[in-house]
Amino acid sequence: MSTISKSIEMFFEMQQIQPIEGDVWGHRKDINEYYTVPSSVTEKIKEMKSEGKLNEDIEANVSRCYRFNPKMIAYIMSKETSV
Repeated sequence: MSTISKSIEMFFEMQQIQPIEGDVWGHRKDINEYYTVPSSVTEKIKEMKSEGKLNEDIEANVSRCYRFNPKMIAYIMSKETSV
């Protein structure tokens, strides 16, 4: 995150892009560009929401079980509710 310029941050903000901190793999074309989140993750999130769990608890639990970054879980939850 420290290597992103201010102009790129402004561009991301204008395009409503939320960068998530993590490793950058480079520019190889032989690896998948996208990662599909398993339906079991979204089902677990929906289940915990229906149980009335707090978002922070959901993020911690799901990120621990499925080895996702908690910020990624928060992003998935925000997209689930906006659709």
